[in-house]
Amino acid sequence: MEPQNTSMGESAHIIFTEGDFYQSHFDARVYFDSFYASPQGHSDEDYLPFVLHQLSKTFSAGNLRGQRLIEVGTGPTIHSLISACESFEEIVVSDFTDSNRREIEKWLRQEEGCLDWNPIIQFVCELEGKRTPGEVARRLRATVKQVLRCDVRLENPFHPVTVEPADCVMTSLCLEAACKDLDTYRRAVQSLAALVKPGGALVIIGALKETFYVVGQQRFSCLNLSQSFIEKTLRDLGFSIQQFNTLPAKRGGVNQVSDFDAIFHLVAQKWN
Repeated sequence: MEPQNTSMGESAHIIFTEGDFYQSHFDARVYFDSFYASPQGHSDEDYLPFVLHQLSKTFSAGNLRGQRLIEVGTGPTIHSLISACESFEEIVVSDFTDSNRREIEKWLRQEEGCLDWNPIIQFVCELEGKRTPGEVARRLRATVKQVLRCDVRLENPFHPVTVEPADCVMTSLCLEAACKDLDTYRRAVQSLAALVKPGGALVIIGALKETFYVVGQQRFSCLNLSQSFIEKTLRDLGFSIQQFNTLPAKRGGVNQVSDFDAIFHLVAQKWN
């Protein structure tokens, strides 16, 4: 049985920061400025370059393609879709927090003052060496067809909207932040699994052994997850894990923004 740890130094009465807390306390602009303003990401972490490289390899290989990709828990970001947008005809993005969805919509409409993703897009283009930033931005804006509200704790995360199963479902740094315990996490993964077509893929980016992260001065909870628990959860749902890549946390000093042991990127295929 996996332990259900609380954050180090937190007493048991501390409430896990679920969706409603995000709605009132999550600052999308501060989050972007802290973690995504440059391709290097936050100075305490190697998260962003690692993830951009892994997603580039995942989608450049040509194995993950199809009609639709669904991203669950997009936040205010588009970085995870840069390499993927060429491989799908339509993309559905989603998030629980209104301000995050507004930032996505502002970027899609190229509104004045929208978040500047050009440095990240440029980085991925140089990594892949086959598209220009302008081409990628146009392709991504044309491919994102829906921006939906989602709650991963629901059997249908998009309730009351119904979305048809997709060739690929992706989620990044969402489940460990949204799920207060392991049972909730299992149910959330089950809900994502139902959105994947037979033979389709589930791509998850997340953190191992993380109990908190900080945006500005605001602390948010995370569910302490192990690789073995994640792998067993997916196998029990009929997935075969194709890749499970990890990046250990920097240990040169105290990380003030999070306490994860490692960042992971996994690709799993649904057999039934």
